[in-house]
Amino acid sequence: MIFNLKTKLIVKEQLKPNLFKFGIKSKEIADIAKPGQFLEIKVSEGIDPFLRRPISIYNIDKQKEIVEFIFQIKGKGTEILSERNIGEEIDIMGPVGDGTFEIMQNKKVAILGGGIGVFPLYELAKNLKESEVNIYLGFRNKDAVVLEDEFRKVSNQLIISTDDGSYGVSGFAIDELKKDLQEKQIDFIYACGPLPMLKAIRELSIEKNIPCQVSLEERMACGVGVCLGCAVKKTKVAEDEFSYNYVCKNGPVFYAKDIEI
Repeated sequence: MIFNLKTKLIVKEQLKPNLFKFGIKSKEIADIAKPGQFLEIKVSEGIDPFLRRPISIYNIDKQKEIVEFIFQIKGKGTEILSERNIGEEIDIMGPVGDGTFEIMQNKKVAILGGGIGVFPLYELAKNLKESEVNIYLGFRNKDAVVLEDEFRKVSNQLIISTDDGSYGVSGFAIDELKKDLQEKQIDFIYACGPLPMLKAIRELSIEKNIPCQVSLEERMACGVGVCLGCAVKKTKVAEDEFSYNYVCKNGPVFYAKDIEI
């Protein structure tokens, strides 16, 4: 079920110069939201911008009925959203997305995140309480690193890497996962981040025969599978034969082996 509600903003925190964490009060959404789902947010009271903005759910507190999301200012819409103040109402559709992370308990799992793709992985990690959770997060540089303390609390192992080596391990997060795969067993992989990273983890998971789910980030207009603007090819079932999934409706989480990215 997707609710369309006006919810009160009760948490506003600026994490970085252009990065904000918002929390809204909604029993309806908090009760049923699952790791991997997102919200469709109306950023202004008028019609400019006209389209809602899809933003991943970062944290769900069912007891307090709070749903938190983190967003980066990327344009006019998110800039307007960042100017909202505590106590104001925000028009939100959610939770959106039929494709969610499958919670694998009593397993040795790897969580791979890159850049702003790390945000939907926190609620996932929280829910893997009975598994050994190994988290690999990659950022451009030290200034981009965020939520390190939060992820450390929900993991057995956390490795932070930066492209320029200014913090943590130098290089890419997936390289640290590859190193660990030489020495330890991983039963399941979850990933969210830039497309090149997702392509690489898809290839690695297929090569190593490890089940893998990826959360895709696509431009979404309607958010409910009507406009068909966020199509992603399913894996070929026969030569020259393709069919499509839609990230907003069928996803945003898919088994990596089932899609062409």
